[in-house]
Amino acid sequence: MDPAAFRGVPWLTGARLVREANGWHVVFRLETPDVQPESHGGPPVGVDCGVTRTLALSDGTFRDLPVLLSPGEASRLLRLKRKAARQRRARPRDAPASNRLRRTYDQIALVRARTKRRRDDWAHKVTTGTSREFGLVVIEDLRVGAMTRSTRGTVENPWRKVRQKAGLNRGILNAAWGHVGAHLVYKTARVGGVLVRVPAPYTSQRCHVCEVVDRVSRPDQATFLCTSCGWSGNADTNAILNIRAAGLSFMGVEISGLPGTAKRQPPGKAA
Repeated sequence: MDPAAFRGVPWLTGARLVREANGWHVVFRLETPDVQPESHGGPPVGVDCGVTRTLALSDGTFRDLPVLLSPGEASRLLRLKRKAARQRRARPRDAPASNRLRRTYDQIALVRARTKRRRDDWAHKVTTGTSREFGLVVIEDLRVGAMTRSTRGTVENPWRKVRQKAGLNRGILNAAWGHVGAHLVYKTARVGGVLVRVPAPYTSQRCHVCEVVDRVSRPDQATFLCTSCGWSGNADTNAILNIRAAGLSFMGVEISGLPGTAKRQPPGKAA
């Protein structure tokens, strides 16, 4: 048989047994030969991450995270959380968890594991489709860990609007921004595409027509009205076009870091 027929075919190098909340699983480890793909000839696209619309693309389409739990599953999770709270209140302070409480925790973990698997499945599918369709993918260089840091503060210096920030943190983590960025890194490189990360600051406050930055240009969350040139439209549309333009302007930057990832060099340094 011709050895060339097996180029790029992964082979099994190991396996391990893993126990998770929803049962036992066999995890296989595969090794794929390093084959340089041909350059992707697809069009460029800007991708903006959000909470209301999970992923907005500069071609006018959206990739929204589906509802991860059915109404019945969401209702069951709420009942289990309330049951666990009652069981915690019933036991003495600092006493170890009872067997019933541990069983309730296991049931909660089972529902959450189902949610996680559905989120991961969506992230893999949407990033695979995006990397195959577009040759250049431009996203914001988001620091999700810093963005979702607690704002509780201290007793001496408490933060304001802690409850609102906690809700925003849950929305960001649920939208799987970090998973999307991590998957696009290797999936674009695998098909010959390029992933460009551009700085996130001011992409939502800069007009994509005249490039003037003014926070007043966003009178509300959904609208952008430039105070300089007068362009008006959807705020997400304006941000996506800014992201796409920034990626195109940095196409001459030397590719560094992980394969297929181009990152802006600090000011004053040669590309």
